[in-house]
Amino acid sequence: MSAADTRRKLLDGAIDTVRAEGLGGTSARSIARTAGVNQALIFYHFDTVDALLAEAARRTTEQRVGRYRARFAAVTTLGELLAAGRALWAEEEAHGAAMVLAQLLAGAQTSPALAEGTAAALGLWATEVETALRRVLPQSPLAGLLDPVATAQTVTAAFAGLSLFGAIGATPDALGQLEALVALVDDLGPVERRLVARRLARRAERP
Repeated sequence: MSAADTRRKLLDGAIDTVRAEGLGGTSARSIARTAGVNQALIFYHFDTVDALLAEAARRTTEQRVGRYRARFAAVTTLGELLAAGRALWAEEEAHGAAMVLAQLLAGAQTSPALAEGTAAALGLWATEVETALRRVLPQSPLAGLLDPVATAQTVTAAFAGLSLFGAIGATPDALGQLEALVALVDDLGPVERRLVARRLARRAERP
């Protein structure tokens, strides 16, 4: 088996172990068992279990983001973007990726390596959302009020928060409520849209 194959098996094994056993049940031994390799190879290739988990978080997020890139590229309004995000969340939850993210975020509180890995993973989502926002915001009454970078980071943080809620069995429908509100704004006629945009702009200028 090549070194690249071994690393791939370890990275896949790390994610599969967290998904099946949670972070508390994830160790060099359990990862090696899932991957079907000698646990010494974890330390040879990654030095520590946390470093392996951090790299696994980055790699699996790259793969998950790639699955949705075409869907994000197809949206033309902010409402459509939120709808895509809501569908994405449901799929990530069903796949178990949201639970894995929640576990790794919890571990990041005490592990610098995991903190770096999960931050990089969330950054990949934020970049994808920002790209979509830069395309759809100019057509929205909210254009000029929302900064694409800050909004993308806020949306990504909300996604992380939903992951943590899901980990304890709660599933708040904040995305669905926001989607309905934005859809209402998007459905306004041109005169009403300009009126809403002016009022929002005046409110934003208030101290």
